[in-house]
Amino acid sequence: MSVFLTALLVGAATGVLSGFGIGGGTLLILYLTFLAGFDQTSAQGVNLLYFLPTSAAALVLHFKNGYVPLKQAVLPGAVCGCVTAALTAWLAGGLDAALLRKLFGAYLLVVGVVELCRTGRQGRD
Repeated sequence: MSVFLTALLVGAATGVLSGFGIGGGTLLILYLTFLAGFDQTSAQGVNLLYFLPTSAAALVLHFKNGYVPLKQAVLPGAVCGCVTAALTAWLAGGLDAALLRKLFGAYLLVVGVVELCRTGRQGRD
């Protein structure tokens, strides 16, 4: 399979996941580091750039459907998210790429275990 076709398929898959709001960027980082040969820091940078248009496109429809509680979650989350994102981006820039990759892998394992252990239905039906 050509490099372009693989990138196109990964882009489509991550776009679908991003549209659902469930983290297409995680798949993108895995593709960039394991298959495309990017180092972890560069993959995270590409992921951040990728996130801007995909999240904007999904946000329009989620907002239209009433799934965006501005006062309850979005505004406080956005303020805290911007501050901590800036601080951790600064921190990640100074970390060794191998350590950063291990931390990302540990994060994926924790999220996976939490999701496997989750019971019951949550959120809107």
